[in-house]
Amino acid sequence: MIYPLQHYQSKLGVYETQLAIKHLKDTFEARLAKALNLTRVSAPLFLKKSSGLNDDLNGVERKVHFTSKCIGKEEIQVVQSLAKWKRFALGKYAFEEGQGLYADMNAIRRDETLDNLHSLYVDQWDWEKVIDKSKRNKETLREVVRTIYQALKEEEQDINSLYPSLNKKLPEEITFITSKELEAKYPGLNRKEREKAFAKEVKAYFLEEIGWPLEDEKPHDGRAPDYDDWHLNGDIILYHEVLDCAFEISSMGIRVDEESLLKQVEYQNKLDMLVTPYCQAIIKKKLPYTIGGGIGQSRLCMFFLEKAHIGEIQASLWEDSEIDALKEMGINLL
Repeated sequence: MIYPLQHYQSKLGVYETQLAIKHLKDTFEARLAKALNLTRVSAPLFLKKSSGLNDDLNGVERKVHFTSKCIGKEEIQVVQSLAKWKRFALGKYAFEEGQGLYADMNAIRRDETLDNLHSLYVDQWDWEKVIDKSKRNKETLREVVRTIYQALKEEEQDINSLYPSLNKKLPEEITFITSKELEAKYPGLNRKEREKAFAKEVKAYFLEEIGWPLEDEKPHDGRAPDYDDWHLNGDIILYHEVLDCAFEISSMGIRVDEESLLKQVEYQNKLDMLVTPYCQAIIKKKLPYTIGGGIGQSRLCMFFLEKAHIGEIQASLWEDSEIDALKEMGINLL
């Protein structure tokens, strides 16, 4: 558990918080869709295991799964994110270059370590858009990051005008830094300490190139090898003053092409993944080249409303002892 810097008191009551959450979700969704030229689509809550479309996240998380009496004995998995499904959908729905989609994604993360920022329930805007292969470069990635950051700044100005007790938290510009540059900048700190130190310094940054090993032969953070290109991905990280921590609000990237897919799968020694219909479609160039990511809905609300715990934004499950301890700190979970 992360403790607030000082005695915590929410600036908004429970009822007022619910109104603010509704406003933030409605207005940011529309703002994001307009900025990136996205169309909302319906998305699945579960997928067949054999499709290979479910997100493996860091590759170690167990998926929630079940079988249906109407669909044979095949394992059906609750999605962990829509990273792969979105690219498949762009091709199936015949989206053209420059066009994209977004969906409300809800997931269950059974292996999540629960704390102020993590719960068993995940809600995010999953988005994806088609790009030309010639646009698979860092300039394209950074342009999209700046577009999303501009939408975040506009959202902050909007919500702060409705609730004047809230503070301005975002700087005018977002900073870009690679995982190797961050390692070189703070050689004596571990990965989370580096993220926090730089977040306190610049308040908002995009941490690039996550997946390939650093000096200690381990990546900055785990990444599945079959969706993000590890040279062209990253996280949007903000500084959360209430908790004095680095606050990841989005993970995104340009997706693998046929070459980077093979390199990354081989590096992780997961060549068996290549037999899935999804990977085969990439290798055979049957899927569009895309960029995409996820933006946490509860995370966004937690940040802008200056909450100390994600349980103040969403209804999830927590240990009774933790609920009582948080209540003594002025944190009342939904």
